[in-house]
Amino acid sequence: MKLCANLSMLFTELPLPERIGAAAEAGFAAVEIQFPYALPAEALRAALDAAGLPLLLINLPAGDLMDGGPGLAAVPGRQAEFDAALAEALAYARVVRPQCVNVLPGRLADGVSHAAARETLAGNLRRSAEAFAPLGIRVLAEAINPLDMPGFLVNTPEDLLALLAAVDHPNCAAQLDLYHMARQGLDLPTCIAALAGRIGHVQFADCPGRGAPGTGTMDFAAARAALREAGYAGWLAAEYRPGEAGTAASLAWLAQWLAQWQSQ
Repeated sequence: MKLCANLSMLFTELPLPERIGAAAEAGFAAVEIQFPYALPAEALRAALDAAGLPLLLINLPAGDLMDGGPGLAAVPGRQAEFDAALAEALAYARVVRPQCVNVLPGRLADGVSHAAARETLAGNLRRSAEAFAPLGIRVLAEAINPLDMPGFLVNTPEDLLALLAAVDHPNCAAQLDLYHMARQGLDLPTCIAALAGRIGHVQFADCPGRGAPGTGTMDFAAARAALREAGYAGWLAAEYRPGEAGTAASLAWLAQWLAQWQSQ
């Protein structure tokens, strides 16, 4: 397993292009960015090339989701907006070449039944998986805890498995965020085992607090062991809040993890 920095939460003291170099200097081997679209794709590509780091993941544009709205992917009345978001992400991805694109399921919209939302979401994920497949880019869907984001449609590994079954496309997989599972009080090894063979990407933060490893009570060693047991050999992406002291002050865990892995 290798370590990736989420630049939407880490190194935010710097402009986005400079965060990539800072991540490389800190010891991360890749980066991901939630919504990079304000930066021209060519500028992001140049910054990635200069730092020599791959881009693992971006999110599909999600409309009003981050402002408390339902988003786009599971709202039947927003199909045209979702189609435009998909087109924007495809054009951006052709330049920056992420390994994965995350389609956030969103919240249940007012006046929409759970059944209609799930059907719309599955259809949009299937269309996204088909659209990104020729580029060699995998499409992911993520479960988010309902405590931090009330009304979110997909919360648990079981929700993810049901969604993936409904999508039924080989280019669609689960994005597993360990923090979101722990925040609900779920057992991480059990969650990982349930999703074995379906995990396309893993993110982490400690819990409670969503801080750096060591600021909470999460058993990361047990989680990594469970991921190995489940056959996951991909990336682990640090997506945590570094605190007021800044990202550099939060990185004691990084050297410890790298040293441990080299000795194993």
